[in-house]
Amino acid sequence: MLRGFKNFLMRGDVVVVAIGLIVALAFSTLIKAFTDFVINPIITRIQGKNSVGLGWQLGKPGNVATYVNMGAFISAIVYFVVFMAVVYFMIVIPYKHVQARRGVTVFGDPTPAKTCPSCLSEDIPAAASKCRYCGSEQPPLARV
Repeated sequence: MLRGFKNFLMRGDVVVVAIGLIVALAFSTLIKAFTDFVINPIITRIQGKNSVGLGWQLGKPGNVATYVNMGAFISAIVYFVVFMAVVYFMIVIPYKHVQARRGVTVFGDPTPAKTCPSCLSEDIPAAASKCRYCGSEQPPLARV
């Protein structure tokens, strides 16, 4: 039983995913610091005066619980976009390249599909002659 678990953990794909997760967490910390200490002060400065941030006070002045902080929201959007770009360019693209060298296609374009006229299922393969759900005959592909 432990040998099977060890073999599962030592498979190449699991190790690659684990390393990718570790790298993503490290980049997450870096990007969080960037948005907290660079983007947030810029947004706060744009607001001017002595404001807490970019936003509106809904209750008593100075009550943080009733402050709508749009600066933090914009910072979260910037954080998400930068983080996803880093993950894509630093993990996904190299992984696709390595897998392509092994002859495996990952993150490829979806296969062409058509809609069944009988049951309206939208994920029937384009070359299918029968629907996988209702079994009805499918019209042949139109030649272009």
